[in-house]
Amino acid sequence: MSESNEVTTPESIVDPAASTTLPEQTQPVLAEPEEPEEAFADIFSAYQKTSNRRLGEEGRQIQGTVVTVDAESVFVDIGFKSEGILALTAFPKATEAPKPGDSLIVSVKGRDPDGYYQLSLFRAPKVTDWSGLQKAFTDGTNITGTVTAVVKGGLTVDVGVRAFIPASRTGTRDAAEMEKLVGQEILAKITKLDVAAEDVVLDRRVVTEAEAAILKGQRFNELQEGAIVSGTVRSLTDFGAFIDLGGIDGLLHISDISWTRVNSPADILEVGQTLDLQVLKVDATGNRLSLGLKQLQPHPWDNVAATFTVGGRVRGTVTRIADFGAFVEIAPGVEGLIHLSEMSWSKRIHKATEVANVGDVIEAVILSISPEDRRISLGLKQTLGDPWVEAAQRMTAGSVVEGPVATMTPFGAFITVAEGVQGLVHISEITADRRLNHPSDVLRVGEIVKAQVLEIDQAGRKLRLSIKGLVPTGLDEFVAEHSVGDTVTGRVVSVENGVARVELGEGILVTCTLPAAAPAAAPAPVTTGAVDLSAFSSMLNSKWKSGGSGSATSSSKSTEDVRSGQVRSFTIKSLDAATKHLEIALAPAK
Repeated sequence: MSESNEVTTPESIVDPAASTTLPEQTQPVLAEPEEPEEAFADIFSAYQKTSNRRLGEEGRQIQGTVVTVDAESVFVDIGFKSEGILALTAFPKATEAPKPGDSLIVSVKGRDPDGYYQLSLFRAPKVTDWSGLQKAFTDGTNITGTVTAVVKGGLTVDVGVRAFIPASRTGTRDAAEMEKLVGQEILAKITKLDVAAEDVVLDRRVVTEAEAAILKGQRFNELQEGAIVSGTVRSLTDFGAFIDLGGIDGLLHISDISWTRVNSPADILEVGQTLDLQVLKVDATGNRLSLGLKQLQPHPWDNVAATFTVGGRVRGTVTRIADFGAFVEIAPGVEGLIHLSEMSWSKRIHKATEVANVGDVIEAVILSISPEDRRISLGLKQTLGDPWVEAAQRMTAGSVVEGPVATMTPFGAFITVAEGVQGLVHISEITADRRLNHPSDVLRVGEIVKAQVLEIDQAGRKLRLSIKGLVPTGLDEFVAEHSVGDTVTGRVVSVENGVARVELGEGILVTCTLPAAAPAAAPAPVTTGAVDLSAFSSMLNSKWKSGGSGSATSSSKSTEDVRSGQVRSFTIKSLDAATKHLEIALAPAK
């Protein structure tokens, strides 16, 4: 047995996993030595009394964590105001030097001039006979042994006698770690002791797990939400990565790796990589720790207002499809929504997949930006140009358009006259010869029809059309068959204030301004002298030319004769074929 004054036996962590198999006698039978010696039990008992007395005098057993290691000393956090210091020579040369984060069992011996607590390293006793093994097994205490070899199914350990640790209880993950234990001094617990068969089975895993549990509890108590920690990627999964923070594992979820969309953690991270992370949530009760990587990077929305403007064109990748539209990533971590209503001018889109799919690279126009709400509205149809602008340029009132009947409603029919432009033909503008109950009485969806533009409203995106306006009327035929100067016959419908309404044909009503009646001629002056024969000859000539009466008298008689119901002759003074406007005058009476 080692005679170091620093050796003591730690308290039991867990109960033994198996029962002892002992012969009937309470002590194992050992060969008699050639010279009388003290029994091992008596020596061990005396040692324990000395050790316990020294423990009470010098300090208690403490679980500590290595903070830093220099060329001569190991600095340990023992939960006091000051750190403890331990000489590096206290560790066996065959073992690796402790590293920051390692857990140690120490006791306080006093304080040095610099204010550090002077520590001593505890080790479990390395028993050298069966009685010591029996006591360690009965008490459930840990013992020290040296790993001698890797054998089939586990490890062999020298604990004074040959012992065995099954591979599953070595506390290692693989064979490579088991190989590293050869030659190392370890702590273990006896799970099976058969003195008769000299069979000793150990469990190192229960010890390492207990130490890890203590360290984990300490680490969880130290961590606070928002703290920045350093860790190593231990493993990768589809949903994230597990990070080793030195005794405890934290989960870095895939959604917290980057502000951009991550398809797989393996695309960005690799096992063994060291990262600085932010603690997002600590659940000490459930031993759960959530970590974030993207939280230490600038948020991409911080520069959105300075980078993008309303009306600007952007190019991005469709990242996901929703019932109401498609999301497009236009910058790392910045997505905009193209609503279904902004995908096409010409047709109603029911599903975004009719236009785009995940992974497609498309161009869009920014319709609105709300950095506060982190929302950007995009338009796809705007990249194709506004068809109403072109329609307003080439369609004017009176022009004729052609297209298929798109839809019908009780009040009219919508006709597609251009890509993204539809016009309404009101039910009253479909036909002139009869009253319709529904547009379907005359029209069918998909039927190609011609219509006349009545009005176009580019701002309101409205177009009024008429089909009946293209059906020839009596006025159209009259205008086509006559010209200025023609004499036509019409029926006087009414006369009022010198204006007559004249019907030239069925449905053709025209106004005619009648000539004003001339004042009556003054009577010839009475003369008593000789008659002026030249003046008399002029009067007779005038009467002959005017048909036997003076012009004023004839005109007055013709005007007075125009009355309702008369059929009279009229002369066309002007005629505009485009506007179908004409003016007439009363033809001279014959």
